[in-house]
Amino acid sequence: MPNTNQAEQLLTLVQMFSPSYPVGAFAYSHGLEWAVQDGAVTDRDSLSDWLDTVLRHGAGSADALFLAAAYRAEAPSEIDAEARAFAASADRLKETVLQGEAFARASADIWQIDLPSLCYPVAVGRAAALQGLPLRQTLEMFLHAFAANLATAGMRLIPLGQTEGQIIIRTLAPLCLEIAETAEKGTLDDLTSTAFLSDIAAMKHETQYSRIFRT
Repeated sequence: MPNTNQAEQLLTLVQMFSPSYPVGAFAYSHGLEWAVQDGAVTDRDSLSDWLDTVLRHGAGSADALFLAAAYRAEAPSEIDAEARAFAASADRLKETVLQGEAFARASADIWQIDLPSLCYPVAVGRAAALQGLPLRQTLEMFLHAFAANLATAGMRLIPLGQTEGQIIIRTLAPLCLEIAETAEKGTLDDLTSTAFLSDIAAMKHETQYSRIFRT
């Protein structure tokens, strides 16, 4: 049985990564909107494959490393600058900066912590450190929330049934745990990104004629 402190930490993380937390995550598709329009993602299997690649080889793993680095840092400004520079496109930069700014504003008010405007994974890492939240669980829930948000975007775009979308989220859960474990032990020297089609999709989305999502 978890003790009271562990239970409070868990509930804090649940709140921080809830869809209702005011970061506007629902407005971002991470280039998925273009991928659906282009025909690269058309059903449950192709959406699951797309999200697996983004998590394993793209922003999922990279952002987890930035989160862990910010958690350990005395000051996150240099890590924030590197995270912004690592964004592969203007849309990707917009996504991480705007969500990070919204997260920082909300968290500073809700938890009464001194949290400057930072890009999203850096802001999360810094907030978790300031509140003494466990790094591994923060990484796990950050990655799960990222996967769930994109799966939800896929449900709206393809369209896909809610049960099928939830099956995708459940299928990706072990991968979130795996990436979290790797990121907890890693450093920014381990940064890599080879989800090339996802990056191209984000670039194409910038000039897409008709759009539902901001990215």
